Amino acid sequence: MERITTTDEVPEQGSFLFTVTESDGREEEVILIRDSEDEIAAWKNFCQHEIDQRLDRGNGAVTRDGGVICPKHGSIFDGSTGYCDNGKAAGSTLAEVDITINRTDVYLTDDDLAFEHVGGISDDDMPGSSSHLGF
Repeated sequence: MERITTTDEVPEQGSFLFTVTESDGREEEVILIRDSEDEIAAWKNFCQHEIDQRLDRGNGAVTRDGGVICPKHGSIFDGSTGYCDNGKAAGSTLAEVDITINRTDVYLTDDDLAFEHVGGISDDDMPGSSSHLGF
């Protein structure tokens, strides 16, 4: 169990971004968000419609009513289940990451991942967005 942050650091709107290493050595970004019940959930930081499209590009994911909005096409993923029922990503579910909350501390408990650091992977080779959506 690796401590990521405190519950106070996870914003009511937006997301908390951190980086993990997969068991095969690849780095991945993960976001913590608060769902509509004010519970904290963790999801890998990519849209299921386009896996190279990050939900949080370093400034916090766009959230509304406990859902996470893809900045490229506007699909909304439920913050509790990760499921999307609209837009280009309809019928897909975000990749969940196992966490545990103990009092005010948030821990990574996913056996396939190792916590690396707070913040995202270097933006040098990440794709940009061609989004025309504004929030």
